[in-house]
Amino acid sequence: MKKINYLLIVLISFLSCNTESPIQFSEAALNDTFMSFEGDEITFKSILEKHKGKTIVIDIWASWCGDCIKGMPKVKALQSEYKDVVYVFLSLDRGEAAWKRGIEKYQVKGDHYYMPSGKKCPFADFVKIDWIPRYMVINKANEIVVFNVIEADDDKLLKALKK
Repeated sequence: MKKINYLLIVLISFLSCNTESPIQFSEAALNDTFMSFEGDEITFKSILEKHKGKTIVIDIWASWCGDCIKGMPKVKALQSEYKDVVYVFLSLDRGEAAWKRGIEKYQVKGDHYYMPSGKKCPFADFVKIDWIPRYMVINKANEIVVFNVIEADDDKLLKALKK
């Protein structure tokens, strides 16, 4: 009887898990604040509104992250091929100076924002960052069409950009 109860609980837990990716950001994520390269505080919602009607690739990265740096050539290849796409870089660097040095050192072109609270913020909670680099794609209708890929040449990401 214990085995049946255990199996039933496991089955219910498995079936009740929501494995779908969200298509909209939560209000908390939209209202979270980032720092612009110029030092201004800006909400994530304002970042998205700035690029309304355009496809956006979001790259969550840090200059200390080896995988992020190894992935930069793939990001630059995307930028060469998909010139009409906006590239938004959200940094998890440990400080503002390191973030700015990383942008310069690796010649990262795009729209840059620093996450002063790192992974302890509403945006990070919503996105559930478990690895960086982390790429997302927001379509022209402002919907999340790619929620979680870790390679800039991932088939899901490429397919979303071709639309």
